[in-house]
Amino acid sequence: MDNPIAETLANQRQLSTLERPKKLKILVVDDEPDNLDLLYRTFRRDFHVLKADSGVNALEVLAAEGEVAVIISDQRMPEMKGTEFLSKTVPQFPDTVRIILTGFTDIEDLVEAINAGQVYKYITKPWDPGELKAVVQRAAETYDLLKQRTEELRRANAQMALLTVLVQVTQAAHSLEETLTPIATVFSESFAADSCILQLVKGNQLLATQGNYCHVGTLENWLDQDPLTNEAIATGQMQVSLNVAKDAKLSDVTHYRNTGVLAHLVIPITYRNHLLGVLSLQWQQPCSLREDELNLIRLSAELVAIALTSSRCKPAMV
Repeated sequence: MDNPIAETLANQRQLSTLERPKKLKILVVDDEPDNLDLLYRTFRRDFHVLKADSGVNALEVLAAEGEVAVIISDQRMPEMKGTEFLSKTVPQFPDTVRIILTGFTDIEDLVEAINAGQVYKYITKPWDPGELKAVVQRAAETYDLLKQRTEELRRANAQMALLTVLVQVTQAAHSLEETLTPIATVFSESFAADSCILQLVKGNQLLATQGNYCHVGTLENWLDQDPLTNEAIATGQMQVSLNVAKDAKLSDVTHYRNTGVLAHLVIPITYRNHLLGVLSLQWQQPCSLREDELNLIRLSAELVAIALTSSRCKPAMV
């Protein structure tokens, strides 16, 4: 198969392997109810809009809802100015894009906030709805670009960390078995999985030899009873279910219910068409993986195959 990733995605469309992007969340903050309602109605079609009538309440909304793409805040509000409120959001949400609405010439406050990187743009009241919508759309695009670059950097760092560990364990391990747990550990950490099992295969049968990593508690190995693992071994292709509860083939499988695994990805570890093992990545909640992320996992699995082959060929220590 020239493109196993494409086939995997085609087979898993009913499981929403690649989800369509949801509406970005934005937060609008204004102490005047009419303005707050107008802001909400202006953006509700294009965004998931959260509202707050003060800086204090807005901080509580962010604490409950998490990161938003854009914050639009009035400047003159009781208790806390808009620029003061926005400055408090920077440490926890550095990628959020911030816009100030002002009906006054608070030049010193605005210049300080803009120079400190706390404000993307300021809009004077009364604002033009078309202009404000255009500014917010550009702000949302800026946020998307920031998140994309952050994710690209994270993936690059994850792959470098994985490669470093593979080289280190291959050189230091006295046996093939010693490489398994370190590899499972770095895979789990690199791809934010709750648990990971790397298990050897011989003659299309799972061997007792394995390495594993579990983020919390102990890890039960039930791969020999798992339909995805059996399919991965039989076909030599990556198998994935990113929402087990909606997967008719898996929703009634006992070990998924017992272990709380809600997303599972199984990668065959193959070297020159010879199956060496399988790598199981497990998550305790449904997740979404883009095609480029799946491709990164596949490429990383190829590195694992080389590392396992190198360890298997290493002379026994005297």
